[in-house]
Amino acid sequence: MTFPIDHLIFTPDDVDLARSPLAGKVEAATHVLGAFNPGMTRLANGNLLLMVRVAEALTEPIVDGHVRSMRWDGERCRLDPWPLQLVDTADPRAFAMRGGGWRVIALTSLSWLLPVELDADGRRVEAVHYDRAIGPRASWQCYGVEDARISRVGDRFLMTACSVSPERLATALYTSADALDWKLEGIVLDHQNKDMLIFEGLIGGHYWAQTRPLGELYFAYPPGSEWRAGPSINLASSPDALHWKPCDHPGIRPHAATIASARMGGGAPPVRTDAGWLSLWHGVEPHGMVGIYRTYWTLLDRDEPWRVIASGEGPLIEPNPALTEPHRDRMYLDNIVFTTGMVDAGDHWIVASGEADLACRITHVPKGAVG
Repeated sequence: MTFPIDHLIFTPDDVDLARSPLAGKVEAATHVLGAFNPGMTRLANGNLLLMVRVAEALTEPIVDGHVRSMRWDGERCRLDPWPLQLVDTADPRAFAMRGGGWRVIALTSLSWLLPVELDADGRRVEAVHYDRAIGPRASWQCYGVEDARISRVGDRFLMTACSVSPERLATALYTSADALDWKLEGIVLDHQNKDMLIFEGLIGGHYWAQTRPLGELYFAYPPGSEWRAGPSINLASSPDALHWKPCDHPGIRPHAATIASARMGGGAPPVRTDAGWLSLWHGVEPHGMVGIYRTYWTLLDRDEPWRVIASGEGPLIEPNPALTEPHRDRMYLDNIVFTTGMVDAGDHWIVASGEADLACRITHVPKGAVG
């Protein structure tokens, strides 16, 4: 599907590392591996705000037969050396420890969040707020803060982000009155969950969220079932956005009939429409090292969000190699579009995505294409 506006709005070349929250605190040269997966909302002045994930990586991760990981210790970024014979470096984003009874990885980059202000229609950058950047603030974020999602509920902005550390892989909540000054409220989901999206409005007086807990074991559906076992989009509710109870009903699940969404997770926080809650989510087709990521849509019941009213026949947004072609020399992955934000713009939706784990993409989707 083609759209009237579909472009890269922010790339690694647009990041000034001299103004990074890590500047002067890493004893090695760094570069921007990616500026991608932006949470998005609309500010009081009418402009859009992207909360961009900046993956700041070591320029030379391998030194003297060791690969180094980046770890924030509260004051500086420490470089932890691992002998090459003990690790697998096939994945450009991380290295895996060999042996052991479960998968253990470390990162050669550390992610932080950069507020980027766009004009009201997402066509140009108006300002980059380095003074409001969000880096690790707790020991359970020592490997970085990733993939923000921003929801406005009433007069509050709620932002979830993945916090990475050896302690846990958890979801943290930030709150704000203006989407620029954020307060870290702490951990709200204490299990492996990278896609917590808070609905942009209350249901029955409660906050609701899509979640995506991960695991190494999934139980099979009966033979002939329409569903495929594996990661799915679940639901939870909360009286205060801090304490969450999983919903008894299943949410959006992979269909057995298609391999294109064999793995799935939440994309943009669900928004209220006249017909129901519009949810954009990602489906992953197994392919190569990380798979092919595409964006799909589903309409959920306004009062019972576990009930699916309608879904698109195929992908809404697909990876677009033409967008990243000018940045070919910086690419390390392809076949990925990872939608992370959606804002109402009258006759169309403004959709924010990460493209190829490299840059931020803005797409204008006519409302007639969904729902």
